[in-house]
Amino acid sequence: MWGHEVKIGYFFYLELDVFGIILYTALTFMAVVSMLVYIEECIYIYWKVPSSKKSAIIWVNGAAPVIGTMSCLGMWIPKATMCTDMTSATYFAIVVFKFLILMIEECGGDEAFLRRSAKKTFKISTGPCCCCCPCLPMVPITRRSLFMLKLGAFQFAILKIVFTILSIILWTNGNFDVADMQITGASIWINPFVGVLTIIALWPVSIMFMHVRNTLRSLKIIPKYAMYQLVLIFSQLQSAIINILAMNGTIACAPPYSSQARGYLMSQQLLILEMFIITLVTRLLYRRQYEPIPDDDVNKEQKMVISSDVSDI
Repeated sequence: MWGHEVKIGYFFYLELDVFGIILYTALTFMAVVSMLVYIEECIYIYWKVPSSKKSAIIWVNGAAPVIGTMSCLGMWIPKATMCTDMTSATYFAIVVFKFLILMIEECGGDEAFLRRSAKKTFKISTGPCCCCCPCLPMVPITRRSLFMLKLGAFQFAILKIVFTILSIILWTNGNFDVADMQITGASIWINPFVGVLTIIALWPVSIMFMHVRNTLRSLKIIPKYAMYQLVLIFSQLQSAIINILAMNGTIACAPPYSSQARGYLMSQQLLILEMFIITLVTRLLYRRQYEPIPDDDVNKEQKMVISSDVSDI
């Protein structure tokens, strides 16, 4: 499969018609603009954002443009699809952890978050693991429970890198093929295990979002979380569905593309367009003045003082 795509990677663009030339040019332009917007956003974040939030915001903002750029490379060089897809997936694994950190930092950091939530609890009956288990108990918010949430997301960032390196090594040796569904194949063991790690990592992020969504509503945390979820759906679920349809022959072949090669190409082209739109929306959400959110306890005291003054009058 990949050997056939090597030839396509070098000669396919010579056979493009007018529509193909326009399509490839437009998609490449979108990928370039996405990366330029991201670079400009990084410069803004570097100068305008507090140091505690810089790293997390830069990582989260980079999800869409990085995936779009990798998809553009995979579109022009089909031989590199394996590497570009794994690079995108590895980057997003880090973004999952960084988005969790971002929500905590928006609350003022670990200490401020624990102080605000000293008498509150985490609702763990959320997706994607336990949304069907409303009977699960509420977990007190402590330093230990916060650490466990971080660990749940961090393990995916580390292990995804490990399995990506392992997959590339096996692929170069001819032992890894995503289309090989035999019990003796490496992908039939690695991919489901990575899927389980992904679900485990998404769970802490969902728990944290359910807890802080009202506190951070003024900081547009809900649309930010929606963009994060869209990147997940498009880059992981959508790509997996298209690849499965291609491997089953549902997507028709179109010479010089085989069914699988055409499926990969369709996936890359869709991702470029989707990530371009998400990049522009994300820029609007994160380009703002980062001021600390008001303390709930202080607000309560102010309300009590005002109410007492009014009663005295």
